[in-house]
Amino acid sequence: MSYISIIIPAYNEENKIKDTLESIKDIKEIDEIIVVDDGSSDKTSEVAKSVKSDKINVITQSQNRGKGYALNNGLKEAMKKADIIGFLDGDLGNTASEVEKLITPIINNECDVTIAKFPPAKKKGGLGFVKNLAKESVKEMTGVELTSTLSGQRIFKKEVLEIFDEIPFGYGVEVGMTIDILKNNFKIEEVLVNMTHSETGRDLKGFIHRGKQFYHIKKVVRQKKKEWR
Repeated sequence: MSYISIIIPAYNEENKIKDTLESIKDIKEIDEIIVVDDGSSDKTSEVAKSVKSDKINVITQSQNRGKGYALNNGLKEAMKKADIIGFLDGDLGNTASEVEKLITPIINNECDVTIAKFPPAKKKGGLGFVKNLAKESVKEMTGVELTSTLSGQRIFKKEVLEIFDEIPFGYGVEVGMTIDILKNNFKIEEVLVNMTHSETGRDLKGFIHRGKQFYHIKKVVRQKKKEWR
């Protein structure tokens, strides 16, 4: 039997983290849920700790260090026991239960990594530049075409994560990891899920966020081209 750990990096998610945890805590395949509160200024840690389950372990960072740092912090704990490790966002709410669809292909040894493929966004976001950059960069470097390269909802066999000294930092984390995983000849399968989470709109904040994503992806792709030439 596999031991499965789920890592949830969370920053100011007091309104969603309880529903996220409640929806996955009774999934029998999941043995451990590690919440890493990334220096939240709200009550994310307190709310997470209030959810009754022996599976839940809440790690509270004193300051906001970013998603990559939080994932690495959670991995230090997960790698001690787990054979299969998953990443989920804290704002999935009740739809986090869809993680079962990501776990099954791994348990059945159909692939090494699963990535959640979300349904189309309900509100208009960006103009597609970031998604296209991510998709085309992965295809250019690996020959594999994936449509959900930016999705952070992923399940891994432990041996996949062992190729990384640490999870990359910044908004290019998913693209950088995907390139390395495929270059190391691991198999990735995209799985359609009915998950929803906070969407970035077409306001100033949204465009600033996507601008940062675009810059970080460009940066990580340049780095990967040097590493894999």
